Amino acid sequence: MHWAKTQSRARFNLATSGVGSFPWAELPRQPALEINGDSTYGYAPLQQAIARKCSVDPDCVVAAAGTSMANHLAMAALIDPGDEVLIEQPAYELLVSAAQFLGADVKRFARAAENDYALDPATIRSALTPKTKLIVVTNLHNPSSVLTSDSVLSEVGDLARGAGAHVLVDEVYLDAVYANTPRTSYHLGPEFIVTNSLTKVYGLSGLRCGWILAQPDVARAMWRLNDLFGSIPAHPAELLSVAAFEQLDFIRERARRVVEADRALLAGFLARQTGVSAPRTAWGTTAFLRLHGAEVDLLLGRLRADYETAAVPGRFFEMPDHFRIGMGVNTDMFSEGLRRLGLALAGQPRA
Repeated sequence: MHWAKTQSRARFNLATSGVGSFPWAELPRQPALEINGDSTYGYAPLQQAIARKCSVDPDCVVAAAGTSMANHLAMAALIDPGDEVLIEQPAYELLVSAAQFLGADVKRFARAAENDYALDPATIRSALTPKTKLIVVTNLHNPSSVLTSDSVLSEVGDLARGAGAHVLVDEVYLDAVYANTPRTSYHLGPEFIVTNSLTKVYGLSGLRCGWILAQPDVARAMWRLNDLFGSIPAHPAELLSVAAFEQLDFIRERARRVVEADRALLAGFLARQTGVSAPRTAWGTTAFLRLHGAEVDLLLGRLRADYETAAVPGRFFEMPDHFRIGMGVNTDMFSEGLRRLGLALAGQPRA
């Protein structure tokens, strides 16, 4: 995260992770704002909006400041120091860091590159022990954007149930599946805890509108624990978030056009390149590229210095021979960034 805040930006930024920021002026209906409002354990209109989107009861919803805070809060409520937590590998770094910060005994299970990063319940079964209290996955997978089906997640849920554990599913990228969008995995069983937000797919990061879905008793415990972190959220952000939910399809469709144009450009780029490879995923705003026959840090350093282009080093996902690129911000910028990446891979000067 420190690298993302201080070193990721460039003229041609392929180091993004979500769609471009939504310009609020384009929203057809603007809400009235107030500084203060009734928000103790959830602002009721926002609780109801999240519940409608996810087809759950509002008592199952815990509001949080973005997905990262939702993940931290969920883990803090579910595990104690010394508890065993199984986390996918490669993984979003903050998931691993949050569990370690909370004193968990973190163990890993592989999402193998040779299997296009598919989630394999057999690897979880092999890693599971009587000490396991939590299994952590992302869907879509971060960094590869691979989609995991309900049937596979149900197998993981069965494993967790047998061990007396929970499954935490970070679904912040799931709504980037634009056709036949899967329902939240929360509906697969009471062992599932789900986190999400309006950040990556909707371009509304500044609202910090995140949430956790959990059984009502677990949700109440999370609300009480959240008193340690932030007793009352920013009410104007709550009002703006409610307005966003009322027009969420409009906001998502605006970004969809950019994401799909960028994904088409990436598919063509990968088809022409022999120096890199990546799973051919159908959805998502990120792709995880493997570099063949060269050092990633040298390539990315040259890419930034000589081509004014940035990408995310794979070492942040424990895969130093990979790098991640993002889509959905600006297609002209993305196209030129890919062109410059191609020149860097070929060792050609910028034209």
